[in-house]
Amino acid sequence: MPRRTNETAGIESVSFTLDRNGRKVPLRGTRWRARWRDPDGRTRKRIFARKLDAERHLAAVTHAKLTGAYVDPRAGLVTFREYGESWRQVQVQHRPSTAAHVETHLRRHAYPVLGDRPLARIRSSEIQAWVRDPTQHLAPGTVEVVYRYVSAVFKAAVTDRVIASSPCVGIKLPEKHKPRVQPLTVEQVDGLVTAIPDRYRALVVLGTGTGVRQGEAFGLTIDRVDFLRRSLTVDRQVVLMPGGAPAFGPPKTKASYRTIPLPDLVVEGLAAHLAAYPADGDGLVFTNDHGEPIRRTRFSAVWRPTIALAGLPAGTTFYDLRHHYASLLIRHGESVKVVQARLGHADAAETLNTYSHLWPDSDDRTRAAVDSAWRGAPSLRPREAR
Repeated sequence: MPRRTNETAGIESVSFTLDRNGRKVPLRGTRWRARWRDPDGRTRKRIFARKLDAERHLAAVTHAKLTGAYVDPRAGLVTFREYGESWRQVQVQHRPSTAAHVETHLRRHAYPVLGDRPLARIRSSEIQAWVRDPTQHLAPGTVEVVYRYVSAVFKAAVTDRVIASSPCVGIKLPEKHKPRVQPLTVEQVDGLVTAIPDRYRALVVLGTGTGVRQGEAFGLTIDRVDFLRRSLTVDRQVVLMPGGAPAFGPPKTKASYRTIPLPDLVVEGLAAHLAAYPADGDGLVFTNDHGEPIRRTRFSAVWRPTIALAGLPAGTTFYDLRHHYASLLIRHGESVKVVQARLGHADAAETLNTYSHLWPDSDDRTRAAVDSAWRGAPSLRPREAR
């Protein structure tokens, strides 16, 4: 229970203070002690060198209590790690894969620097130095993700009245230089299909012909393939939890739930694959050599030698099949909205930000549109041309 006293708020001069053992410790010269009660009835005290500072502090405390913005000065002594862990445990909106992602990023990149610091003593300058620290060797995109989690922790601490304000204000993150997408050519994809082991050939054909993400492809079950209507339903993916076995989880976003039309080559490829490698007990279309769900980390042992054998750049990933698929849709005149729907993007802006440079140049059509519309308005033409 909080200790309640009959002391009222006020300011008094003092010449000594008490240490943790209750012993008197003399102060240099006269000091001024501000005394007040917090909203829970606890008596709080703070010593200042000047009476004016004590009066200002007491006025600020009074105003904060009246406006509901009061923060217990001792609450902010909890460390970033302690509060971050308690915050992480109550984030029910996080999917299991996201929760694991948050835990990993905080543990690896935030706690080593900020973990043992009291929340109230972490300054904006320290956050700025941390995100700019070159010794982290992190890509700008990763820095942004970790910073977003750190900022969320401080935001929650402000909401809980643990600290008065967040130091994550006005922080400048490293610039992200997103390279322009250069889709694989048909010849490069053909070389990839030829080079990969037979067990995974249809997997590459699926990625090329539908643009599904790797996790969506690994999580494909036979009941999600409609061979009669030639369509594919995407409503889950395989996720890998630290220390656990691969399991089904929801797609990346709400927009990722979609139905994709299947080209004949994909239908034929899946049929041939299932004839050679029947679906497992869970109905998974693609499994590893032991008939188990495919782990992303272990699939790299298949993928890396394959791209080397196909003569593709070392950085080529499964995601490049998705870019190739998008480029085919654009090349054959599909609209932004159709490409967005096929890829499962959250909005058209995401599609345009990634692939706008692949749409055909429309300069000539722009000129023709204006000229044809105003051809019958001679007053717009120069006098000598009339």
